[in-house]
Amino acid sequence: MSSVTHPIEIVRPAARAAAPQRWSVDAIEALFSLPFNDLIFRAQQVHREHFDPNAVQRSTLLSIKTGGCPEDCAYCPQSVHYDTGVEADKLMDVSAVRAAAQAAVDAGATRFCMGAAWREPKDRDIEKVAELIREVKSLGLEACCTLGMLSESQAHALKDAGLDYYNHNLDTAPEAYGRIISTRVYEDRLRTLAHVRDAGMSVCCGGIVGMGESRRERAGLVAQLANMEPSYPESVPINELVQVEGTPLAHVDKLDAFEFVRTIAVARITMPKAYVRLSAGRQQMSEAVQALCFLAGANSIFYGDKLLTTGNPDVERDEALFEKLGLSAC
Repeated sequence: MSSVTHPIEIVRPAARAAAPQRWSVDAIEALFSLPFNDLIFRAQQVHREHFDPNAVQRSTLLSIKTGGCPEDCAYCPQSVHYDTGVEADKLMDVSAVRAAAQAAVDAGATRFCMGAAWREPKDRDIEKVAELIREVKSLGLEACCTLGMLSESQAHALKDAGLDYYNHNLDTAPEAYGRIISTRVYEDRLRTLAHVRDAGMSVCCGGIVGMGESRRERAGLVAQLANMEPSYPESVPINELVQVEGTPLAHVDKLDAFEFVRTIAVARITMPKAYVRLSAGRQQMSEAVQALCFLAGANSIFYGDKLLTTGNPDVERDEALFEKLGLSAC
């Protein structure tokens, strides 16, 4: 029986061979269209070239300032534009954050991520967050923050405080962005990411799938991430939409589980050295779907506590799943 091949078009740069591979949207969409087994096999091959296939990095995410965000992101329960039952809180104090970070250390996390519901922090907010970063770093954890848009000087101040990673997701493809958010433009996100790179921090940047986008739009999101200059993000969270009553996307059709796994695999192939993280939506996934995601190249999770305002599997459940799959922490 003759075999059927599925050619993948790759756009290669004219620069030196060491330059990052460039991916067209067509090439990424072709990856999505591969037979499922072929796609997973290819992703697993790429994953094994760069990582221990049975090691998963564990992060804990703490919402240090919840609710009251002026943005109108259609997926977000923290927006002031929607009635979701989320109350606006003040920034947590240093002792409470330190206690949460210590609990993360005790549970085996290696990275501590702090999120605040701001469109863009004020300089006085950055000073307070810098103090929190120093506390987290004193416990031997990597530190990550997601605080909204940053100025160039704010990015440098966070770097000076010891911040390792800054998270700022693109959310979706450029052509779909206007359907999801109207209070900022795509270039605002890219500008913040440039400030983060220029300050010398690592980039944590991914998106959300299952917001009613087409497969080509998912391919467009991956292309934006994979083709970032000077390189793709070091950490790429892939979120599945968590449907929250009161938000505009509360009743959108749920993404097929295999399509989500395909997204993980495509991210792994196009960004081979990145940590690809199972992020929001993991609590709603069965153990079997999570196992497929790990097989497809996911090697990072949020672990314990809460993922901002949506629940996250508790430590005991994660430990049990890791034991079943023979996975270890890294």
